[in-house]
Amino acid sequence: MDQRKSHNATAANQPTQIAVINASTALTDSQVQNAVPALQKQVSEHFFPAWGVDANLTFIPQGATPPAGTWWLAILDDSDQAGALGYHDLTNEGLPLGKVFAGTDLKYGSEWTVTASHELLEMLGDPNINLTVFVQKPNDNTGRLFAYEVCDAVEADNLGYKIGNTLVSDFVYPSWFEDFRAPNSTTFDYGQHVTQPLQLAAGGYIGIFDVTSGNGWTQITAQNQMHSRVRGEVGTRRERRRTIRAHWMKSHDHGTIMKRAAEYRARISQIARKAAA
Repeated sequence: MDQRKSHNATAANQPTQIAVINASTALTDSQVQNAVPALQKQVSEHFFPAWGVDANLTFIPQGATPPAGTWWLAILDDSDQAGALGYHDLTNEGLPLGKVFAGTDLKYGSEWTVTASHELLEMLGDPNINLTVFVQKPNDNTGRLFAYEVCDAVEADNLGYKIGNTLVSDFVYPSWFEDFRAPNSTTFDYGQHVTQPLQLAAGGYIGIFDVTSGNGWTQITAQNQMHSRVRGEVGTRRERRRTIRAHWMKSHDHGTIMKRAAEYRARISQIARKAAA
């Protein structure tokens, strides 16, 4: 099994500190907290040996403030709530921020823990959302840039695997991005769903930038079909990759976010009461 260390980390690196923040009205604190040990195990025992990037996860319940200097993995209802509360492109300190739209997942029958795993691993693999791999066309000076996203190619829920009772996302190895490798010559993803570089499993996709087409960032899929996840909702990594860095916004400080969250929950409760009347 090819499990080479990533170029952007060494064994001497200290694990990144990540706050897993429950800001969702769709999930209780206990539901989110119960998933954190599985996410921690995946990062430290499965992802780190392959990519050389480790992290320590700390659960932050509703109303609590994440420690200073931490990256954030925010569990939210949807992109509208994220904007209303003040979660934008970066933390209030300008550090990486991952968003999990758990309410949207529940609405469409998807597993929010797979999305949480997906966003966590991709934030660790490319925290600045600016890494790519150039794949040149044979006998040509043109080619494509492939987004360095470690879960998109194998992102479907049915490709995930369980750690305890928690379903997590499959992810690719560095070898997936190395187009010189022959099919079946090594392991290309943790779940062994793909057998050659740049292969997309059923339900998978990847962002590409064709350097000569002038079309900017687009998506290719295994089925050549578009869906909401491929297009990228507001606030997703795919949307941020297409956004000029100077236009990225820091999130509000967590005191302001908590105040807005209380106001948001009050509005939701008021709407529910009116609907029931």
